[in-house]
Amino acid sequence: MGNSNDLKKTAQQIRMDALKAIHAAGAGHPGGSLSVSDILTVLYFKVMNVDPSNPNMEDRDRLVLSKGHAAPALYATLAHRGFFDCSELLTLRKINSRMQGHPDMHKCPGVEISTGSLGQGFSAAVGMAIADKLDGRDRKTFVVKLHLPQQSII
Repeated sequence: MGNSNDLKKTAQQIRMDALKAIHAAGAGHPGGSLSVSDILTVLYFKVMNVDPSNPNMEDRDRLVLSKGHAAPALYATLAHRGFFDCSELLTLRKINSRMQGHPDMHKCPGVEISTGSLGQGFSAAVGMAIADKLDGRDRKTFVVKLHLPQQSII
């Protein structure tokens, strides 16, 4: 994969599956998931070095979803990339599901760090990147964070 038409189709499917999961759960943040789907698609299907059959591969690139409320889009991306079956997406927010409302690194393959509080993931990603540099690793760490518009004070 890599041509723009394939990426567009995959991003569209990821958006639809994230919305289906949110609907099945009866709760979630559709806006956050929709806004990040194109970014996740390009990263996971064109840019990042990952291996779904070996999620803990030593030299894998890593993604930190600092806007953890967009987890349904991350789960849909991971499913389409092959980390687990797409049917599991409909278990979002269910008891004992690997797909919780925010990413959980102990439950879901492909999730690098548990995130939830806005901005928390950014500092974790910086720490990961610095540790890799100090250890002489050549892998990349990507972070997707929420952008809050600046407010003017009058």
